[in-house]
Amino acid sequence: MEGLSRYIVDQGPKPVARGKAVASTGNPIVTETVTRVLADGGNAADAAIAGALVQAAVEPHLTSHAGMVSCLYWDANTGKAYQLNALGTLPPDLSPFRPINGVGGWAREGAPGPQAAVPGFMPGLGALHARFGSKSWAELCAPAVEWADKGHPVSSFEYGVNVFAAPFVTYFESGREVFMPNGFLTPVGKVVRNPKLARTLQRLADEGPGYFTTGGWAHAFVAAGNSLGWPIRPDHLTANPPRWQEPLRFSYRDHEILALSPPERQGAYCALVLGVMQALGVAEMEPFGADHIYSMTHALRLGDQAAGFLHDPKFFGEAADVMMDPDYHRSLARLIAAGRPRVDLTEHVRLTRGAPAFAATGWNSARSKSPVGSCEISIVDAQGNWVQMMNTIQSGGIPGIAVDGVFMMGSHEQTSMSAHFANWRVPGARMRNILGNTLVLKGGTPWLSLGTPGNVYATVAQMLLNILEFGMSPDRASDAPRMLPLEDDYTLAIESRLTPKTILDLTKLGLTLAPMPGWDWNQGSFQMCWREGDSLAASADHRRTGVAAAI
Repeated sequence: MEGLSRYIVDQGPKPVARGKAVASTGNPIVTETVTRVLADGGNAADAAIAGALVQAAVEPHLTSHAGMVSCLYWDANTGKAYQLNALGTLPPDLSPFRPINGVGGWAREGAPGPQAAVPGFMPGLGALHARFGSKSWAELCAPAVEWADKGHPVSSFEYGVNVFAAPFVTYFESGREVFMPNGFLTPVGKVVRNPKLARTLQRLADEGPGYFTTGGWAHAFVAAGNSLGWPIRPDHLTANPPRWQEPLRFSYRDHEILALSPPERQGAYCALVLGVMQALGVAEMEPFGADHIYSMTHALRLGDQAAGFLHDPKFFGEAADVMMDPDYHRSLARLIAAGRPRVDLTEHVRLTRGAPAFAATGWNSARSKSPVGSCEISIVDAQGNWVQMMNTIQSGGIPGIAVDGVFMMGSHEQTSMSAHFANWRVPGARMRNILGNTLVLKGGTPWLSLGTPGNVYATVAQMLLNILEFGMSPDRASDAPRMLPLEDDYTLAIESRLTPKTILDLTKLGLTLAPMPGWDWNQGSFQMCWREGDSLAASADHRRTGVAAAI
């Protein structure tokens, strides 16, 4: 453990990093890996690949080498942005397979557990390396091999997540090998190793990304699925390769925003929410006053409902065009305004929900039961290449199983209007998801990049509004309270840092508050980079254990 304690970071305020190249990730080991690759002459793509490989080795509670990858990449040489969609996929000819349905809270919530899916993580990193990488694949794999072998120290945050997810992650013996190597969850401050994963990653370094799609690990994956009753075949692993797409673009004030295009929902969703707020006159609202919060939570709710119509545009209509239409935004703004009460509803709230307008049970106690996990990486290199990447344990693999040391969560994909993760079993189709990779351009070049895990669907639009409308610096905007879309019963889940006056004013408008912790780790952990004049800056959100660094 000696020398590794410096890698234990707690939740709380983090310093802003400034330099000629910057990075922000959700883990200090990953940030160190990224900056070392940059210092050794690697570009942003190299650094992101090495960082993601290490992240899945030291944060198995949040991400996986059999999960998925999504990113926006700004190439300084061409002055163009590229979107990589390497989410997990569902074999179109197989029924949903859920080996541990009902474990981890889904049965109580009435929702199905995650289903087995084809991993997208390694094919995605392979595609990014082939197009933009400058260092050898083996060199970029080396740090992950080292960290899997020597192990990483467990933080209080990691231990808490593992306790929460234990019924799921320890259901099978192979999962217990990863998370309970000595028969119990590794306690805070102790080192947990995964030598089996180290051997797998060394083979990956030697044989390339194909080791996970056509090589030895792929064969072991298929065999593990077959042994459980999932009739997956080797050809399924290569049938739906990563997709390069044009990012979605829209304008707000004097900025151009680049976000993920459909079937990803976040670009069109953010355009809708920001457009509705602009039509409601957000420029005249007090930040985090009752008018702002009432309007925003309604806009988030309407955007959530509209996003249910978004599907893969290769097989469905262009719902994003409607969601981004300013006339539609103005119509929704009129709807919100028309539904605003003309009377004081304080007494109604007291009689039906109790004083002082707080729900009887907090949002987290009712909702946060399914194990989830994601990681965001934000990088700008000295040559002006930007990458905003998410890698996550969700969307790939066999739920609860580890294959050769690689633990998997599976996919939460459904066929549902209300599902964040939704898809149709059509060959080549990709699912709707809630990933938040975002670039903000000023004068045609990147000024800001940001993204987050944790309730991504609601938090990115709030961050953009804080920065682009309220004029907050990115780090200050990241610290501001966040909310969720308004529930059908007029309950608003929001971080509990509102003024007493705002609480009373929201009560008058009929809202009942379900207060979350002041800085709720489920409410996102933004990893961001931005320009400050001629220099670069990066920051990590207070809500998790990320670190920003510069060279």
